[in-house]
Amino acid sequence: MTVHDQEEEFDDYAERPSKSQIKRECHALEELGEELAALSAEKLSRFDLSPELREAIRQVQTITSHGALKRQRKFVGKLLRETDAEPIRQQLASLSVQSAQAVHALHRVEQWRDRLLAGDDHDVNACMELHPEADRQKLRQLVRDARRERAAEAPPRSARLLFKYLRELMVEQAEDAQEEET
Repeated sequence: MTVHDQEEEFDDYAERPSKSQIKRECHALEELGEELAALSAEKLSRFDLSPELREAIRQVQTITSHGALKRQRKFVGKLLRETDAEPIRQQLASLSVQSAQAVHALHRVEQWRDRLLAGDDHDVNACMELHPEADRQKLRQLVRDARRERAAEAPPRSARLLFKYLRELMVEQAEDAQEEET
């Protein structure tokens, strides 16, 4: 073996990923499979997955035995190695962003409900400025009833109705804003 052959062999060896790198990549794909298995069937149907991978993920969701579950997760990881996982990762990331936005929107609705219940007519007017399409009389009635329930320590039926009404207003406003963008 000549020096030139040894250099070529060394170059081939240096270009290969290390065993540790391969293990890290396999573990990352197994974690991706676990994230997919944690999704509901409706959300999972949005992903472009092979039938074999989809069935393997469905089985992960149903298996309860620890050993069998571990083997099935490894199998899902193997199937993910055979496919391009990057589009799946991107779609999963956009799904989590959408979930975070939905949670943020619900927190905004809760804040407005609490502000209306704790405040006075100035807060109702501020809400009406943000949502001019709202029915002022209905909003005031819901706030008044919810305050009465809170004072009487009754079940918060009107507070729930107020929350529902505010959520509908904010969803309508978001949809209108989205239509204007397109």
